[in-house]
Amino acid sequence: MNTYRDPAARGGVLRTVGTRERRSHLSAPRVPTVGIDIGGTKVMAGVVDADGTILEKIRTETPDKSKSPKVVEDTIVELVLDLSDRHDVHAVGIGAAGWVDADRARVLFAPHLAWRNEPLRDALQDRLAVPVMVDNDANTAAWAEWRFGAGRGEDHLVMITLGTGIGGAILEDGKVKRGKYGVAGEFGHMQVVPGGHRCPCGNRGCWEQYSSGNALVREARELAAADSPVAYEIIERVKGNIPEITGPLITELAREGDAMCVELLQDIGQWLGVGIANLAAALDPSCFVIGGGVSAADDLLIGPARDAFRRHLTGRGYRPEARITRAQLGPEAGMVGAADLARLVARRFRRANRRRVERYERYERYAQALRPGGTHGRTSRTPEEPGS
Repeated sequence: MNTYRDPAARGGVLRTVGTRERRSHLSAPRVPTVGIDIGGTKVMAGVVDADGTILEKIRTETPDKSKSPKVVEDTIVELVLDLSDRHDVHAVGIGAAGWVDADRARVLFAPHLAWRNEPLRDALQDRLAVPVMVDNDANTAAWAEWRFGAGRGEDHLVMITLGTGIGGAILEDGKVKRGKYGVAGEFGHMQVVPGGHRCPCGNRGCWEQYSSGNALVREARELAAADSPVAYEIIERVKGNIPEITGPLITELAREGDAMCVELLQDIGQWLGVGIANLAAALDPSCFVIGGGVSAADDLLIGPARDAFRRHLTGRGYRPEARITRAQLGPEAGMVGAADLARLVARRFRRANRRRVERYERYERYAQALRPGGTHGRTSRTPEEPGS
């Protein structure tokens, strides 16, 4: 594929249909759109229909030269043009691991990419000739779970994504709550332990230092490095190479009954429950959806989280308790949600385009009437017969 192909030469494959989201998903056109999930290690793109079904999915590694924003932009363009060869693409949604401004136009900061106040939406729209929607990846994942997954039917939903760190999103009455500046939902950086573990954000004691994939792996590696008797099983599994201890390996051993790994997941789950109780006190949602790679531990993690939540919930016993459930859509949630949010821009521009066409047709009729032989401004009459 050629990254620098001119999208204008694609004929009608890519169609301009919108630049604005604020439309109900119920009235959005049922057209296929592309969703893209961008992280520090991979870029996933897929064509998604109006029912949330993935028609085709492709992925590639995030470019090694991602210190240059243009390199990642080129990768996105290439993936979209590749999918448009086989699908009628109407809009593109981007879920980015970073802070996105309230207008969903600029990536203010991306920890794993070189985006700093990057005008990603406009840059991609210029190259793709379709409307582009940019949002935080946790927001797009939460939207997908609300529309098609574990959060269906919920009016007030909070999603927590447990991966390397902790991300989050808030949905209320069918709208993503982004905050005044677009960066709401950064739950992982709530401070839960004053003077606790140092966080890459610069603070100490952030929630994600106690309930995330990084926290899980850190604790396991520390026990293994100390040659703790409880760590013998995992040390043997990695043949003494402690850096090979990963979150998925800990989960696998926990499922096999390894006591240390079970206990580590319980610890992570308990901290998760404490944080959820704090969020319930502030936001009072009806449902918490737990996603991200660490959620694959399922009840080994979520069971302890539910128990801790009930113990720490303000007013426990005298208030309704929010439901805590695991996300259903897996690693594709961000991609599916980005595509669905992009679809919402279509309605406004389809109407605008229709009005533009109607105005053009009226103008053409008027211009035709003014041309020689036209009837504008003259009374139609039958030519006189000879001798009259």
